[in-house]
Parts: sequence; C-alpha cells; structure tokens
Amino acid sequence: MSRFARGITIVWVVLRYGLDELVLSTFRQPWLRAVTRVITFGRKLDAPRGQRLREALESLGPIFVKFGQVLSTRRDLMPPDIADELALLQDRVPPFDPDVAIATIERAFRRPIGEVFVSFDRQPVASASIAQVHFAVIRDRQGHAREVAVKVLRPGMLPVIDKDLALMRMMAGWVESLSADGKRLKPREVVAEFDNYLHDELDLVREAANAAQLRRNMQGLDLVLIPEVFWDFCHAEVLVMERMKGVPINQVDRLRSAGVDIPKLARDGVTIFFTQVFRDGFFHADMHPGNIQVSLAPETFGRYISLDFGIVGTLTEFDKEYLAQNFTAFFRRDYKRVAELHIESGWVPAHTRVNELEAAIRTVCEPYFDRPLKEISLGMVLLRLFQTSRRFQVEIQPQLVLLQKTLLNIEGLGRQLDPDLDLWSTAKPFLEKWMLDQLGPQRLWRELRAEAPHYAKILPDLPRLLHDFLRQRPHDNRVDLQELLATQKRTNRLLQSLIYGGLGFVLGLLVMQLFVRVRIF
Repeated sequence: MSRFARGITIVWVVLRYGLDELVLSTFRQPWLRAVTRVITFGRKLDAPRGQRLREALESLGPIFVKFGQVLSTRRDLMPPDIADELALLQDRVPPFDPDVAIATIERAFRRPIGEVFVSFDRQPVASASIAQVHFAVIRDRQGHAREVAVKVLRPGMLPVIDKDLALMRMMAGWVESLSADGKRLKPREVVAEFDNYLHDELDLVREAANAAQLRRNMQGLDLVLIPEVFWDFCHAEVLVMERMKGVPINQVDRLRSAGVDIPKLARDGVTIFFTQVFRDGFFHADMHPGNIQVSLAPETFGRYISLDFGIVGTLTEFDKEYLAQNFTAFFRRDYKRVAELHIESGWVPAHTRVNELEAAIRTVCEPYFDRPLKEISLGMVLLRLFQTSRRFQVEIQPQLVLLQKTLLNIEGLGRQLDPDLDLWSTAKPFLEKWMLDQLGPQRLWRELRAEAPHYAKILPDLPRLLHDFLRQRPHDNRVDLQELLATQKRTNRLLQSLIYGGLGFVLGLLVMQLFVRVRIF
C-alpha cells in the first residue's frame, strides 16, 4: 500500500470516528472552531472521546494498536479519561497464515520445519500485533525432548511500520505547529519513543536477552518463573523458549478453587516488582494480566509465571539514588527536600522557585497521610505528581514513566487479587532495607570494594606521575609544589584511613561472626 493510499485510509478513519473534532476542539483559533462545526455537522459522536480514539486505533491495524498501548503509558501527557480508555487496548489481532509462519522459520534456520522441530503445532495459541505463538517440541543439546513456545514475527512488519511512522511524524508535526496545547503534549517526542519501543520489539533476539537477564536475576527469589531461552533456536524473527504451563492470573476463582493463597499471591507480586526495580534496576515493564500466569504444578505451586519480555525498564544508579532520597523525604513529609531534589537533578528548570514546587508537592501528597494505609495508592500519588509537574515544565524521564506505569499495573492487579492489599505496608520493609543499603555504610563498603582494583593500579604510579609533573613545572614555582605535596599527603592519609578502616570493618565482622557461632554451639 502506498503512503498516499495509507494516508487516505487514516483520514477516512479520523473522520468516521470524529477524531478531527477531538483534535480541532483543542485549538483556540476561531476559524478552526468554525471548521470543526462544519465538519462535524450531521454526525453522531455520542461515544466518549477516549472510546472513539481507541476504536479508531483498533480499526487502523496492529501498528496503531501498539501505538495506543504505548500512548496509554504516558499519563504525564494524556488526559486521564483518554489514558484509561487506551489502557484497555489488547493485542486481540487475528493470526496470520500458519504457512507464512513456517516459511519464516525455514528461512531463518535454512532448514525444513521437520529438521528444526520434533513436532510443530500449526494452529497458533496466541496472536499479537507484532508476533504470534505456536507450541512445538525440540531436542536440546543433551538430546532431551523439550516442550517449547515458538514466537514468530509477523511478516513484512518493517516496511509497514516505517510507512506508518512517517505518517505519524507528519501528523505530530501538524499538531505541534497548530496549537500551544499541541506543543505541551510533545507529539514528536511520543512518536520517537514509540519508534524506539517498536523497533526493539521487532528484534526477538533482544527479547530473548531480556528474558535471560530476568531469569538470572530472579533465580534465588523462588517467587516467579521465567522461561528458559534456547539460544540454538533463536533468530531476529523467531524466539524459542521453554513452554510454561499455568493459569492466567485474572482467573481468580479458578486459582482459589485450586488452593492458591490469593492474599499471599498479591503480596508476592509486590515483592517481585520492588525486587526487580530497586535491587536489580531491571524490571518487566509490561506486566498486564495477559503476560502473567500462576503455576499449579506441585513443585512450583503458587509461583508467578512471567511472559513476553519485549518491554523492560532499567534504572541507573543515579535513578536509584534519586528515588531513595525522594522516598526518604516523602516518608518524612519533607516536601522542600523533594522539591530541591527535582531541581538538583535537572528535571525542573533551574529558575523554578523551591517554595512554589514545594507547595504543589505538599498539595498532592499531604491528603494521603491522613488516610488508612490500605486506602493509599502509590501509583496514584506518582500519577498526580506527574500531572502536577506539567505546570513546572518537569522533564519526564522515560524510565520513570515505565516505572510508574508498571507500578499502576502491579497495584491494580494486587487489589484485584486482594481488595485489602496494603501496598505501602507490604513494600515499606523492603524499601527501608533497600534505602539503608543505598545510603548507609553497606554502600560505602561496596563502593570501596568496587574501586579497590582502581586504587591498587593508581598507587604505584603516583611517584612517577609526581616526578613527571615536577619536571614539566618551572623550578621557581614553589607555591604550586607545596600545594601539590600537601594534596598528596592528604590523599595518602585518606587512602590509609580507608584501607585501615576497611580492614577494621572486616575484622569486626569476622569477630561478630565467630561470637555468634560460639553462642549458637
């Protein structure tokens, strides 16, 4: 389909669902409002605007459905009614021809399907906007038969995506140039973000790597199962993973009748989320009910099963430290410190007045402290903070938007499982321990251990570096030499104190461990 024909189709859908009225009504120019009245004359647009937008995206096909899903995560930019409606978008896309899937597999591995798999189910078990899934059986390197799930990319996706993205960029430019509100919504930024997500999901090897990383991270937790990736059978267009057998988590009655402890399941979900976010800085960022199951197998009964790893979130050490200090200040109701952190991080313009931002944050947060803990929603607090941040021109960080979106998913899922779930009391012990690790002596010890090889490499070179420096300096510049020598003495004292302090700390730990063992035995 040419770009022109695709453009005509999009215009027709826009007119059919009244999206022209939805967009033009936000503009303040009188002539545009007149155009709106003429265009919408005689049409029945009784459905809410969010519903009309969702239905229009569904009718435009898989790429626009995926765009709506990504757009629903940007609650810092979208009005609540539209974001809530877009969150209902699911990958309910008709499957493509199994023969096409088989042809894709054979092209990827350059072998007939019968040589790749012991058996292959032609009928897909799931179909999404980017790929569909078939069950199969392989032989692993040890010669064992293994049941697997085979994810196959939809054919011809890249050219379709590139054409649709080009049109989206053009429309985003129009929206941004015609209205001040359009500029605030940052349509070009949203399309660029969608471009990144979509191209990442088109590479199934990347998804396989995400799954492998999460599996390693979660191995010691015994609360969640991540499927094993079979790298010998992975390709950019084909992903082969261990077949997982469980019950979808939204089938609560079935889980309860099987004997699953539902309140514990809700608490475990919170623990998994906070462990991935704050311990690992690497979290599953698409945790809607369609991607989560619960195991009923005796050996793993009641554990979560995570699926679909196309979207993951990452947090740097800076992000973690920022969150730690914000949580600490928030629990202390130190709103001034929260405002200062926003300015220090550069996410708020430097000219922002601290007292104004402090007052806005207090307005959002203070009402929640007078409620019972079980009535407090961390997700809604973050959501209202994002909405408040618009007037202060806060630069929303994509990784924190993913975090907020995932927190809303987890919180909604947890309350669906257990309406009395107290997210704060469940998360608070974890957060307190994590903040102690981040801000206390344990972090200092970790950083000293991490930097020890660097210090060991630098120390022998210090005399030579000092000699080379002195040879290049004028002989009569005594002041600089004295300052340099004084700096070196201070550095030596600091290194000695750190080394001796570290040795003393280790020795103290050993003595305490010996004392504990003597008391036990």
